[in-house]
Amino acid sequence: MSEDELEAIRQRKMAALKEQALQQQAAEQRAAEIDAQKEAILRQILTPEARARLTNVKMVKPQFAEQIELQLIQLASAGRLRGKVTDEQLKKLLQDIAGREREPKITFR
Repeated sequence: MSEDELEAIRQRKMAALKEQALQQQAAEQRAAEIDAQKEAILRQILTPEARARLTNVKMVKPQFAEQIELQLIQLASAGRLRGKVTDEQLKKLLQDIAGREREPKITFR
C-alpha cells in the first residue's frame, strides 16, 4: 500500500469515529432531555416527601422505581390524578405493585 492509500484509510477511519462520537453525544443529549422532562412532571405531581421516597426507592431498586415513575406519569397524563400524590398515597401504590410481583416459591422435598 502506498502512503496515499494509508492516509485515505486513516481519514475515513477518523471520519467514521467522529460521526460515531456525534451520534453518541446526540443520543446522550436526548436521554438527558427525556430525564429532565420526566423529573419536571414528577415534580408537579408528587409532594416533596413522596419525591424523596421515590428517590430512595430508585437507589435500592432502580427498575422498580422506573416502573412507578412511568405509571405515575401515565396516570397524570390521563387526568386520573387529583392534586399532588402524597407520601401515603405513594406508599400504598408501592405496596400494591410490590404485592403483585410474584415471589418465587421454593419447596423442599
